[in-house]
Amino acid sequence: MRETPVCTAADAIYKLAAGNLKYLNAENGSGDISRRIRMSTWAKGQSPYAIIVTCSDSRVIPENIFSAGIGELFVIRLAGNIIDDHQLGSIEYAAGHLGCRLVVVLGHTHCGAVDAAINSEPSGYIRCITDEIKKAIGEETDPYKASCLNVRHSVQEIEKSLCIHDIKTETGLRVVGAMYHIEDGSVEFL
Repeated sequence: MRETPVCTAADAIYKLAAGNLKYLNAENGSGDISRRIRMSTWAKGQSPYAIIVTCSDSRVIPENIFSAGIGELFVIRLAGNIIDDHQLGSIEYAAGHLGCRLVVVLGHTHCGAVDAAINSEPSGYIRCITDEIKKAIGEETDPYKASCLNVRHSVQEIEKSLCIHDIKTETGLRVVGAMYHIEDGSVEFL
């Protein structure tokens, strides 16, 4: 277990909100991707200040959305930002070994996985994703409300994990939900 946190959960939320504000007015990415930071993270390792669990949607790029550079965010992506043992293991690693004190489940507007859960009966492996989303949204048919319910469900799944619960108790780890609005770039913390 890492003894020294990178920053508190409250400080991490502030950094994310400030980075999103910077992103809203940017024309290009602004996170540090310099040779210096690449060499530093190679030599000293990573120290991300937040864990972002988000969708695989190509329009959702957490490093850009939060104006973060190399080594600042520990990003876990899966269509529909659903949670299973693989995501929980990744969160456990980042919180327990890298000192992250904040987990953000970042859903987004116009989510294809949520739309598929509402409007179709997919087959194959996609069904594993849509079945989990259906469990989260129940009978909700409004895409935005359904996406918010899906985020909240993922937050609850993370908080139910015994390992994550132990890390929360020991370190003050926080788990929060947020929605990225594709249409204007803003992030709304739920």
